[in-house]
Amino acid sequence: MTSLIHPSAYIAPDAKLGDNVTVGPFAVIESAVEIGDNCNIGAQAVVQPYVKMGAGNILHPHAVLGGLPQDTGFKAETLSWLICGDNNVFREGFTAHRASKADGETRIGSGCYFMSNSHVAHDCDVGDKTIFANNVAIGGHVQVGNNVFMGGAVVAHQFCRIGAFAIVQGTTGLNMDVIPFTLIGGRPARHYKLNTIGLRRAGITGERYNVLAAAFRLLRNKQSLDGLQETEELLMLKAWLAVKSKRGLHGFMSLDD
Repeated sequence: MTSLIHPSAYIAPDAKLGDNVTVGPFAVIESAVEIGDNCNIGAQAVVQPYVKMGAGNILHPHAVLGGLPQDTGFKAETLSWLICGDNNVFREGFTAHRASKADGETRIGSGCYFMSNSHVAHDCDVGDKTIFANNVAIGGHVQVGNNVFMGGAVVAHQFCRIGAFAIVQGTTGLNMDVIPFTLIGGRPARHYKLNTIGLRRAGITGERYNVLAAAFRLLRNKQSLDGLQETEELLMLKAWLAVKSKRGLHGFMSLDD
């Protein structure tokens, strides 16, 4: 199928567009860009150089992909990338920057939903099926796992990690890591329980859930997880905890709170 390009749109001669791509009025697609099949680039959206995106992405009006890193030491001629997977939705005013080092990559997975005015900074790695609510902003080098929900106006300091299946309460400020499978919120931010509903929706129930619940209690009490049944989720949690953290872990809400 052929693409549908509005006559007012600008597309660089070397940009590569897949089949059935729609480009709206006054949209801009710059040099060294690759856009997969069935993508929709909205009116006045901008895709800057060195962006690669897969199929089925929707870029709403005024969203900008591939901006220069907000790093005072970055040189504009540096060749780095923003890589996006398939079937993501980027709402109005969303921004994502390419990496800060030569040949580096900022990565966004597949099936994500980024609400209005949210932001992914340079060198971040965002997993699949993750949701950023309005005005979420993550600093450089932040890692966000699969199936994470970031509530409205959440901000994350550079080099933080947010583990898979975590939910971050709206307006929370993160300056340390968030443990997978948990809920976190408050000021200062604290882990306070498992993401029970999210785990149930993912089919993590029964003994699999019970193991995670036991793991959460042990972590709260700073005890070892070694005696627990090694389910798939526990192995994932152990592997995540084994990675050296640059920020440390957020603490736990008191049982009396």
